[in-house]
Amino acid sequence: MRKLSGDEIRSEFLKFFESKGHKVLPSASLIPDDPQLMFTVAGMVPFKPIFWGKVEPVYKRVTTCQKCLRTTDIENVGRTPRHHTFFEMLGNFSFGDYFKREAIEWAWEFVTRVLEIPESRLWVTIYEEDDESFKIWNEIIGLPEKKIVRMGKEDNFWGPAGPTGPCGPDSEIHYLLDPSCKECSPKTHEDKFLEIWNLVFTELYMDEDGNYHPLEKKNIDTGAGLERLAAVLQEVPTNFDTDIFKPIIDRIQKVLGVKYGTDEKTDTSIRVIADHIRAITFVISEGVFPSNEGRGYVLRRIIRRAQRHATLLGVKRPVLFEIVDAVVEKMGKVYPEIVEKQDVVKEVLKAEEKRFLKTIDQGMEMLEKLLEKGKVDGKDAFKLYDTYGFPIDLTLEIARDRGVEVDIEGFNREMEAQRERARKALGEVEYSKKEKVFDEISKRVKVEFSGYDKMEDESEVAALVRDGEEVESLSEGESGTVITKKTPFYAEKGGQVADTGKIEWEGGFAEVVDVKSPVEGLIVHFVRVLRGYLRKGEKVRLVVDKDRRKSIMRNHTATHLLHAALRKVLGSHVRQAGSLVSPERLRFDFTHYKALSRKEIVEIENLVNEKIMEVIPVMTEVKSYDEAVKEGAMALFEEKYGDTVRVVRVDDFSEELCGGTHVSNTGEIGMFKIVSEEAISAGVRRIVAVTGFGALDYSRENEELVDEIRSILDVPKEKIVERLEKLLVQMKNYEKKIKELQTKQLSKSAEVVRKDINGISYAVVKLEDVSGDVLRNTADNLLSKLKSGIAVVFNVSANKVSFVVKVSKDLIGKFKAVDLAKRMAKVLGGGGGGREDFAQAGGKDPQKIEEAIKELEKALRGD
Repeated sequence: MRKLSGDEIRSEFLKFFESKGHKVLPSASLIPDDPQLMFTVAGMVPFKPIFWGKVEPVYKRVTTCQKCLRTTDIENVGRTPRHHTFFEMLGNFSFGDYFKREAIEWAWEFVTRVLEIPESRLWVTIYEEDDESFKIWNEIIGLPEKKIVRMGKEDNFWGPAGPTGPCGPDSEIHYLLDPSCKECSPKTHEDKFLEIWNLVFTELYMDEDGNYHPLEKKNIDTGAGLERLAAVLQEVPTNFDTDIFKPIIDRIQKVLGVKYGTDEKTDTSIRVIADHIRAITFVISEGVFPSNEGRGYVLRRIIRRAQRHATLLGVKRPVLFEIVDAVVEKMGKVYPEIVEKQDVVKEVLKAEEKRFLKTIDQGMEMLEKLLEKGKVDGKDAFKLYDTYGFPIDLTLEIARDRGVEVDIEGFNREMEAQRERARKALGEVEYSKKEKVFDEISKRVKVEFSGYDKMEDESEVAALVRDGEEVESLSEGESGTVITKKTPFYAEKGGQVADTGKIEWEGGFAEVVDVKSPVEGLIVHFVRVLRGYLRKGEKVRLVVDKDRRKSIMRNHTATHLLHAALRKVLGSHVRQAGSLVSPERLRFDFTHYKALSRKEIVEIENLVNEKIMEVIPVMTEVKSYDEAVKEGAMALFEEKYGDTVRVVRVDDFSEELCGGTHVSNTGEIGMFKIVSEEAISAGVRRIVAVTGFGALDYSRENEELVDEIRSILDVPKEKIVERLEKLLVQMKNYEKKIKELQTKQLSKSAEVVRKDINGISYAVVKLEDVSGDVLRNTADNLLSKLKSGIAVVFNVSANKVSFVVKVSKDLIGKFKAVDLAKRMAKVLGGGGGGREDFAQAGGKDPQKIEEAIKELEKALRGD
């Protein structure tokens, strides 16, 4: 058996199948072009359209080493020798070319002759009804019958992925881990074997009734885990002991100050971190940032599980980001994208670590109390998630280790209730659900949109709706919805707001206040009839508010230019995360890990304005979705696209799939100005900008503001900053003096209670309506007079009480300020926190201050 490194196995595999006429393709993205999948979970995912017969293959034979991510068994990662989140899958594929015989022969040749794995250690499984595969293994390969194990459908039959689709039997090659087990087989002693390669024979199609039909073109899809093959060839007990993981584990030992191989609990945590840091590095390098939704939430779960294991190893500081370099050094030659994004990965990861560390101790404290009760109910599990950032699977894993049940159904109910509250807060009232009448109308009416070329058009009223019911007419003063056979009005979609305007007919007109598309193919005008009587079948003229539409068009095209500029200035990890295009402004949400510097904002503004001044034609083209994406058009994962899409292109600067309205050339935008840039969630930032007359108005408002400030300060424009800086320094000096005087006055006038208990001096002062600074300064003054002792200062304000506790250095070994503050705060109906020498706390019941002081005295007595 050849002792090959992971890199050598990968190279040998691709080289072998290249010699068999296969095209070697690079790994596809971890982010699949597939709305059904969040991540690429297998080597065949990039080829699904070919397997499903939707596209013709460019190459009939392909071989790849595909980066993959799965989190279905994340709780087992680190606990078992083989489970991973991120892994590499070696595969060879045939699209209507060779079939079972070649797939089996070549797999056997590679395993036994190239890798030189002894045949005595190899067994195979086949689907119980697959006699063809049995004959190939038995008669052509020469494998004895007892080493060809027939298995049921749950073990050796693949697919379909949905209710219908391609599927077929498969055959697996298994490696016997324990050669002393003479009577073992994969069926009777599964734990003694390791599956190293799965050969899927896609030869059937299952219909809606569950019936199987032979496929006209039969395909081959195989998958062999690189990490597993490395463990076999390097003869090590787990995948984590291979050269693939060794440099990463070495880095973990160095950074965390731990030793691998001495304690099983420590080893489990090290393995978790070693696995997860690979997943984290690759996912962030693909432009996914931690969030509470979709892929971002999967990433957050992985990071926080790894971080918890770092804390179990005694490290309570951001540390995972320091291990990224080891992943890049080990895998960067094969996957250059992680080298390019190395700094981004480390910055994003460090920021997320800091975020979780702020709440992990409080969350663990709450969870410990719940675990002591013997059960974690749904509301508490949700609070851990919502308040302390604990992903539910992390809570489940910790609870499982302690043998405690978690009410997952109750957690899911709380999650859904939160989503419902969010929907209501956003005003998401789906009128299409209220007015099912639109479903019926859409069965007979398909509206043609003419608004790309026109802002006025003539048509005929196809339907009228009032109060959720179809009617024959709308009278003067009434509100309702109008559906015409054709319209230039744009319905709100893809972030672009709806057009407004009017509908005219002989003898009357109506104001169009909103436009929606409640059902595919239907455009609905919400109107108020201002004059006349509108009937079904009436000939009408539809007139869009031109000035408003032009402003929207300017902002929409500017949004595309902004997106492209952001990617050029900040990096290709930038992805659109939401947008709003209105006549007044544009709002663009995008993935990025930190605030933009002033220099970056100026560079982005300059780049967009440069493209505006070049007066570049804005080209639109309708083509197939696959063709558009292949040519490099930007598509949004959240959007649903049809087979044909509209591509909006600005030379070679910007190309996006978009159904919105745009200017005919960039010069029509006039001017572009960023108004604000801010974070809206972890890893997502928001830019608000204005264009055209909006940018002109913004500049004028700023000029007027500067003139007003100049007039108030009575200085020339160029001296404004200098004058303000001087005033601020003066103000700070005055504030400092006022606080000092206030503290001295209070120290003189306030009643100080001083006592000694068991040789420990303490002093208490009660104040009213003072600032936090005064509170702290008073405590400092008290303690300086005591020299050795404990100072407590209360502040009563608006039926609440806050206080500080300060302990002299010589007493810290006996008493901790934070413990004393918490004990007293409990009496006052509140809580607190802080350090050993200083703590702050508060409560809702000022009347119990004397009781709180008695509690302090008890603590000093040791009660």
